Amino acid sequence: AGTNSKPPFPELDFRSGARVEELNKLIQEFTKHDQREYDDQRALEIHTAKDFIFSMLGMVQKLDQKLPVANEYLLLSGGVREGVVDIDLDELNVYARGTDYDMDFTLLVPALKLHDRNQPVTLDMRHSALCHSWLSLRLFDEGTISKWKDCCTIVDHINGATNYFFSPTKVADWFYDSISIVLSEIQKKPQRGMPKVEKVEKNGTIISIILGVGSSRMLYDIVPVVSFKGWPAVAQSWLMENHFWDGKITEEEVISGFYLVPACSYKGKKDNEWRLSFARSEVQLKKCISSSLMQAYQACKAIIIKLLSRPKAISPYHLRSMMLWACDRLPANYLAQEDYAAHFLLGLIDDLQHCLVNKMCPNYFIPQCNMLEHLSEETVMLHARKLSSVRSDPAEHLRTAIEHVKAANRLTLELQRRGSTTSIPSPQSDGGDTNQPDDRLAKKLQQLVTENPGKSISVFINPDDVTRPHFRIDDKFF
Repeated sequence: AGTNSKPPFPELDFRSGARVEELNKLIQEFTKHDQREYDDQRALEIHTAKDFIFSMLGMVQKLDQKLPVANEYLLLSGGVREGVVDIDLDELNVYARGTDYDMDFTLLVPALKLHDRNQPVTLDMRHSALCHSWLSLRLFDEGTISKWKDCCTIVDHINGATNYFFSPTKVADWFYDSISIVLSEIQKKPQRGMPKVEKVEKNGTIISIILGVGSSRMLYDIVPVVSFKGWPAVAQSWLMENHFWDGKITEEEVISGFYLVPACSYKGKKDNEWRLSFARSEVQLKKCISSSLMQAYQACKAIIIKLLSRPKAISPYHLRSMMLWACDRLPANYLAQEDYAAHFLLGLIDDLQHCLVNKMCPNYFIPQCNMLEHLSEETVMLHARKLSSVRSDPAEHLRTAIEHVKAANRLTLELQRRGSTTSIPSPQSDGGDTNQPDDRLAKKLQQLVTENPGKSISVFINPDDVTRPHFRIDDKFF
């Protein structure tokens, strides 16, 4: 009776006819080339660049004492262009991995801190679009106002009072000028092993620095921010809803703090308006996202960064928001399936197309804020049609993404073969005891990188002792 039984038909994507098994293999291949392993030398180069950036910021603080003395930075793997924070990309110069840099990071540097609040933080949103705020220095003491007056816009009231509003554009100008002065001083007295500053550029309100260290080029997007402990009142209702991370991490971890980043709404006043950022919370939420969904997200991001770059309307941050909404919408045991990366990739493309056609992408933390509201009908339909071509042949677009990342890796290897961009010693060189701590550090860093792929680091540094940075990957201290 069983002689007529046929083997099960391979699972196909209905829209494109692509074999799901083939898409899964392509996503795995993309992941293999996209996630590079670091040897001891590369780990030491990463550490050297990080120390250089932190030392530089310590010197910026000493210039005019504006930055907090004991500051807390948030270091994120991936540059601003990778969507790690919600900042508009249209003002940023285009940098390409392999051509301009090998590794990229985003560093959030608090210019001001409000860390003594236990109740929900109420911001001045009377003049702003949703998810944005002005910041009055009335919240701070006279010393802070005096220090930062020149980075404010001034509003005089009828009653004669003067209000100083912290200006994101003026803060960014000050930050860029200060960093330029410090780097100029550092370069007058170069030391052996010091990174080579290959590029310093102001991109809108962020400062992009590319360092050459050994055979590596590292991009740091440095973002001046305002740092808050606690949670904004405007996002309070979000906490009342059920979320995918419930029971996996505590609410205290999710709502430990937020930022204002120097980004304006479409019709807002650039000199005054800041954007709320939940980057610290997003670091925690990433712990609860399955590896197969993250692989699909990274592959989808690589496709859309190339495809939807002109005109700039969709950023990888939009895709990240859609992924978080999907985590809330879909069962956890479905999202945990290891061999479902292809399904997740196709779903993310469908989600993005749905958002474009409906011109609706709610902010994950403040859902009443539609991040696509300002786009024209022509722009959203143009991008929706481009995504339709991806959806019709996802395998071909994945192959293109794989070729791009392989080409970037080849450029990096070619640079390494040509020799070092600077004279940083290898941990194994010189044979003396002086290199033993670096050797141990490199091995430790290699272990951290291997165990914590894609995770973010909080850094605590005292500018008066820049030789001893203390950094934390999620909840582990080192």
